[in-house]
Amino acid sequence: MADNRVVQGRMVTPKALAELIEGEGVMDAEAIEETDRECPDCGGDVLEVGYMPSVTEFVTGWKCQDCDWADTDRE
Repeated sequence: MADNRVVQGRMVTPKALAELIEGEGVMDAEAIEETDRECPDCGGDVLEVGYMPSVTEFVTGWKCQDCDWADTDRE
């Protein structure tokens, strides 16, 4: 349970956070980590999660805890 975080007013698991970032289901997700980044939209705290949207891809994603902003390390 310690891996869960509050994002936009609701408790999310690492997999649920990855799905918010990705916009669809993911296969697996690592633990949620806090970052030193501020959201470029609202200045809120940003969380980081690594996840696998498919068997052949690993993505690092970032999501603001307070607004809809999200980003990934995809080029």
